[in-house]
Amino acid sequence: MAEMVENETMNDMKVIVFQLKNEEYGVAVEQVRSIERVQHITRVPRTPDFVKGVINLRGVVTPIIDLRSRFNIEEVDYSDSSRVIIVSVGEMDVGLIVDNANDVIDIPANAIEPPPEVVGGLEAEYLRGVAKLEKRLLILLNLDKVLNPEEIQDLKQIEAEV
Repeated sequence: MAEMVENETMNDMKVIVFQLKNEEYGVAVEQVRSIERVQHITRVPRTPDFVKGVINLRGVVTPIIDLRSRFNIEEVDYSDSSRVIIVSVGEMDVGLIVDNANDVIDIPANAIEPPPEVVGGLEAEYLRGVAKLEKRLLILLNLDKVLNPEEIQDLKQIEAEV
């Protein structure tokens, strides 16, 4: 019995919780480098709509993606609560603009379910799973799929050109 509990603990997940529209999402804390306020974004020509441009973050040129745009959620003006979550995807850092990022929580392994086929219009491939926590439902993102390999190459190209 004790062994089973130990195995469950190994699969527990610590996530940064953020909001887009009325939904809560989570990304694994080990992929998050920092959470920043939205700052001036330099547009880069010939990029997909969801790539808003680049920022200079402590001397590092970082591509910025608007997750609302990426997930086909209506875009809104950035507010005081808007944040840029700097995440590590592959071998590069990328900034994700979200409505709000304000929570770090532990999710027990037994609260995580495999993703349904479609969640609020999001393709299942973008999801790691869904966590049910008391009255909350968290959509766990698979960042490696949110940015597919070709898009990561495109972002590396943008980074090199700037």
